[in-house]
Amino acid sequence: MPRFFINTLQVVALVAVALSAPAYAKPQKVEPIIVAAEPVAVQAGMEVLKRGGTAADAAVAVQTVLGLVEPQSSGLGGGAFMLYYDAKTGEITDYNGREVAPASTTPERFFGPDGKLLPWPAAVTSGRVTGVPGAVFLLDQAHRDHGKLDWNSLFGAGVTLADDGFTVSKRLGRYLQTGNFPQKSTPDALAYFGDGKGGYRKAGDVMTNPAYGGTLRALAAQRSDAFRSGPLAEAIVARTNTEPLPGGMTLNDLAGYKVKTTTLKPYRTTSDFRGKPLCVPYRIYIVCSTNVPSGGIAVLQGLRIAEAFPLREWGLHDPRAWQVLIEAERLMYADRDQYEGDTPLFASQQTAYLNSNYALSRAATITVGKAMAAPSAGKLLVMTPQPGADATLEPAGTSHFVIRDAYGNVLSMTTTVESIFGNGRMAGGFFLNNQLTDFSFSPTTADGLPAANAAAAGKHPRSSMAPVIVFDATGTKVVAAVGSPGGNAILSYNLKTLIGVLDWNLTMQDAINLPNVVARGKSIRIEKERMEPKVWDELVAMGYQITAMSGEESGLNGILRRKDGSFDGGSDPRRSGIVMKGGS
Repeated sequence: MPRFFINTLQVVALVAVALSAPAYAKPQKVEPIIVAAEPVAVQAGMEVLKRGGTAADAAVAVQTVLGLVEPQSSGLGGGAFMLYYDAKTGEITDYNGREVAPASTTPERFFGPDGKLLPWPAAVTSGRVTGVPGAVFLLDQAHRDHGKLDWNSLFGAGVTLADDGFTVSKRLGRYLQTGNFPQKSTPDALAYFGDGKGGYRKAGDVMTNPAYGGTLRALAAQRSDAFRSGPLAEAIVARTNTEPLPGGMTLNDLAGYKVKTTTLKPYRTTSDFRGKPLCVPYRIYIVCSTNVPSGGIAVLQGLRIAEAFPLREWGLHDPRAWQVLIEAERLMYADRDQYEGDTPLFASQQTAYLNSNYALSRAATITVGKAMAAPSAGKLLVMTPQPGADATLEPAGTSHFVIRDAYGNVLSMTTTVESIFGNGRMAGGFFLNNQLTDFSFSPTTADGLPAANAAAAGKHPRSSMAPVIVFDATGTKVVAAVGSPGGNAILSYNLKTLIGVLDWNLTMQDAINLPNVVARGKSIRIEKERMEPKVWDELVAMGYQITAMSGEESGLNGILRRKDGSFDGGSDPRRSGIVMKGGS
């Protein structure tokens, strides 16, 4: 378990919350487990589970603390995708809390007055890139569906830490001291993180955020209605519409936000993927993820392509297995970049996209032992008009956590404010997202084809976030749950880890520790220091031109069932997460 530091105020705060909590019957069925990016967030969630709460209850505590101590990654001003398994009903629910474009959005949203695309630094700190935030609405809906404890009892740890103080983590301190990104220099970020001496706070400093504490009190009292109307909603709209480049969000946009949910039992076959949690068979398992606009469909397609090869027989030390991972990723990205978007046209093609015959046709383009040219998108059954590939940028300001409660419910949730510190603008003590940069900046390609992921009013921007839950062949037992931050590399991080546990029989921690391989088009990035020299050399001998990378910005967190039915967890050593079980 990674070492971590918690200051005295934090220990007192968490103990105080536990002592003041009402008594609940403690379930005795299974040992709960939480894996998340920051120790204090994990502890806050575990305190909720020990009071008899469900995974949905604990998620509120985890997210509200993460938004305070890890504001570079996620928060109340952002969005999320959640996959929730209800052990009592045997069903999974896909929660889409992705941001949506305000009603004022047009495809030309990212063009300046001169008719040219906005420069990236100006765009990412503007109001134009802020989508209507959905994370709070998602948590509210999941709690209504699956919560056990009173909603207003879930905010104590976050309130106390905001009021009395929290410690700047090593990762947050590193961004503040050495990070080079435009959001760090916004007036709000300077006012919040400034040390009073012309510099920024550093790791180990203790900060307070009374405004955030006030926001949590408002949410505890009013639920997500605090985001739909009233002072907090007005502050969000006002900050979004401040110059330069105001965004046009209105109170009606906030009031009208709806979380999209669909619920089904895990399945091995389906005749229509539209409007469902996505599940596909993989070997002897059923792998499920969230539907479009998330990246779940791409990860599942990558698995279907990889399934055509004997990865378990080859093993993790065989260069051929790593070549298949490279090529499955390249094919996965080629299709995703061309076709995927929150459009009726793509929704109509989901079944064809995940069809086993289509996956086999894509796998057939791979010649084992020989590097392949960067692939083009495949040909789906019907795509008229044919969309053009875009080059959407997806920074890595995201977090993932997994919770299994004492009732056997499992939650896998990826949550984000998009870039580091979102757009650098704050309301109510939290950063607003710049999620609309996940749309294609230009609505058309250079040759005039329409981008499937072009901006439009009420549309969700495409996402790479892909929370996953794996079941046995019957769909009745959870085998694993995993996910990661990392921008568009999330798809690669998840795919590598799933192959590690499902094909190579690794523990979750060992699968997470495997070298990250991110292969998209002509670019192939691999963590050289984590890869066996023999495998690296053989890939080069196959003809691959590889860029050696270190410290890929993954933040994988997951759990995995052991043979005795208990669960172990794994947390990415590239970040500062921990695994905590009930009683540990």
